[in-house]
Amino acid sequence: MSGSQRAPLRGIERTGGRTGRPVLGLDLAGVPHRSTGWCVLYDGRDARIGVAHSDEEIEALAARVHPALVIIDAPLSLPLGRRTIEDRSGPHLRACDRELLRRRIRFFPLTLGPMRTLTVRGMRLADRLRRTGADVVEGYPGASQDLLGIPRKGVGLVPLARGLRRLGIRGDLDRDGLTHDELDAVTIAWVGREHLRGRSLVIGDVREGEMVLPVPAESVRRKAPTRRRPR
Repeated sequence: MSGSQRAPLRGIERTGGRTGRPVLGLDLAGVPHRSTGWCVLYDGRDARIGVAHSDEEIEALAARVHPALVIIDAPLSLPLGRRTIEDRSGPHLRACDRELLRRRIRFFPLTLGPMRTLTVRGMRLADRLRRTGADVVEGYPGASQDLLGIPRKGVGLVPLARGLRRLGIRGDLDRDGLTHDELDAVTIAWVGREHLRGRSLVIGDVREGEMVLPVPAESVRRKAPTRRRPR
């Protein structure tokens, strides 16, 4: 398969003949005419990767693969005290955002410019997927890559793909021509699989909306607890 071709949705089986249900990672675009990268990760290693556009196309993919977890790179909640995304009097940051600041991890606040559009779409898509019975959580590829010691896409796609291969991911990850949207989707799909295995860092306020991240690489080396929440 060339770099310009993407796996069609009809080529993804419900179980793929693999053990267990996969994780679906989505690097969501703010608008449907831009590409949303997706990764269906089986057994934490075998990645099926592609792009989608409309909400309906994404929902069709989720219905076909029946994932154990959907993890989306987009804000899926508003800060407590903010009624709508356009509410200029409400707070701009959630508890999970403030934790990113504390850790000196770069991110764009959800009330900043195009992030508003992404937030609205993310919240709407998450609600629609949850109505079908899907378990949906929020992820952040850039923060995950920082915590794992993997270069972000800004450094280059080759170093990012190489870092993901070091996690043991194969399948379509060995294909040439993957985009940054797809590699970010692979990143959070792997984080979602770790979360299901009880190896994740969950930040934020459950009343407001939490974010799932990987256990930091240095914590693994120090044999820290595999799952913890910041105080």
